[in-house]
Amino acid sequence: MANIKTRAAGAQARIGRTGAAEVVSDTGGKLTLNATALEAGFSPLDLLFSAVAGCLVVSARIAAGEMGVLDKFRDARASVHGQKAKQGPSRVTRFDVHFEVEGDFDEATRAALIARAEAICTVSNTLKAVPEFAEAEA
Repeated sequence: MANIKTRAAGAQARIGRTGAAEVVSDTGGKLTLNATALEAGFSPLDLLFSAVAGCLVVSARIAAGEMGVLDKFRDARASVHGQKAKQGPSRVTRFDVHFEVEGDFDEATRAALIARAEAICTVSNTLKAVPEFAEAEA
């Protein structure tokens, strides 16, 4: 049985007639989105790819702890990009993920760590499941 931990999760975004959008997470994080695709900074699509990459690497460290190999774990790296649909509606049709886990363990352990991290990652599991979108009360 999975050990499911719950905490505040969510975000609010706001944009005015001019300027960039501001995003605030329920856990207190704040960021400003880039105003145009050519500006440096995070776009909503960057945040989507970042969420997958970040979730995978955090999940890898959790998996190493669960498997009793955290002392041999060096690092985990994930690179996530995607392909947008060529025709509407605007969406990502494919995620291209490169995921590596480094440490002082054999290939079988490395493969098991990657598989467990992928099983733990809430973000990628959510995207694979095609979640429902519902109107929430304010």
